This record gives sequence, C-alpha cells and structure tokens, in this order.
Amino acid sequence: MPRPILVSACLLGLQTRYDGAAKRNAAVLRYLADRNLTPVPVCPEQLAGLATPRPATRFTSGDGTGVLNGTGTVKNSEGKIVNDAFLRGASETLEVARLSGCTEALLKERSPSCGVHQVYLEETIVPGQGVACALLSRRGFQVRSEEDL
Repeated sequence: MPRPILVSACLLGLQTRYDGAAKRNAAVLRYLADRNLTPVPVCPEQLAGLATPRPATRFTSGDGTGVLNGTGTVKNSEGKIVNDAFLRGASETLEVARLSGCTEALLKERSPSCGVHQVYLEETIVPGQGVACALLSRRGFQVRSEEDL
C-alpha cells in the first residue's frame, strides 16, 4: 500500500516558487515511484497566504530554528520582515502532514521554508533549515532534500 510523503510542490513541477516557476526534479519523481510513495504537495509560503509570484525571501539572522525560537529573522527583498507568515506556513504544513498521515518529507534545499541542510543568509549559502523544515524536524518527521537522493 502506498505511503504518503510531504513533498515541496515545486519539486513535483507545480509553479509555486517565489518567481512563479517550478523546479520539477526527475530524481524526486523516480524516488517516489520506486518506493511506492504518494506525494502530498505542499508549499508552506502559499499555505501562509503569500502570493505567487512573491518577493524573494532570505534570512537576515539565524535560520528556521531561530525563527521558531524567536531569534531569527526572515525578510523579503522589499525589506519587510515576514516571520509571521513563515511561521503560519510552517504550522499549516504540519497540519497538512497530520491530516494526510505523513511522517516524512522531501523538501527543496536552500528554500527559506523548506531548506533541509542549507539556507541563504543574506547572499551566502550557510548550514541551516528553513522554517517549515525546522518545525517538521522538531516534531519528529524524517526530512530529506532532493540533494539527498
């Protein structure tokens, strides 16, 4: 019987990225098929109510764990702090996981929501997690990125 898994919608080919593009990933599609997994597409930023396209967003301090702890900051290219939206998107993503019976997630690396091992701090790629990934990890989900496959 197929198992559900949360998957960043952009990796499945949905045009959910900040710039309105997709990042369809053939390795992700093969991984899902080979393991008989049913993808549950999520875009935490859209679940937060942010538009597509939307201003690019990067951390200006910390990472997703920092945002969850109240010490990190995620800001869009217009200079607006968007922590509340990213926290809302992470919470909604967790609820989608609960409703669909997911216990694992396959997320887009370097995204401010979905990054698993790396995120952007200003213009630099640094070790860290996105906000939704950090919340899922905190709640015991097994998370991996497309680069782990």
